Amino acid sequence: EPQQKAEETELLKMELQMLETERVRLSLVEEKLLDVLQLLQQLRDLNISKRALGKILLSTLESCHDPQPGKAHLFEVLDTLYQELRACELFQRQPAEKVQGQQSLANPLVISC
Repeated sequence: EPQQKAEETELLKMELQMLETERVRLSLVEEKLLDVLQLLQQLRDLNISKRALGKILLSTLESCHDPQPGKAHLFEVLDTLYQELRACELFQRQPAEKVQGQQSLANPLVISC
């Protein structure tokens, strides 16, 4: 009986650790998704064409077409999409202060240093 309880306790600890790891992973994915959505909103405000946005999306999908096994692929795609959006020509035309200001205004939860 005591050994069985110890085994159950150890199993529960391992499950808790796995859940915590998954929670952290999902938190990172959520954060990256919010960043991507924020950039998409900014590009919409800058009147990006549907064609240009489509090219960015296709470029992202092509660069991530050979997924590595595991759950990290979703984060990789989001991160690549974020980088592609940040490199968008419309952002390059704007002064850095204006883009930075739009970022801090778009997400009130972000604290600027």
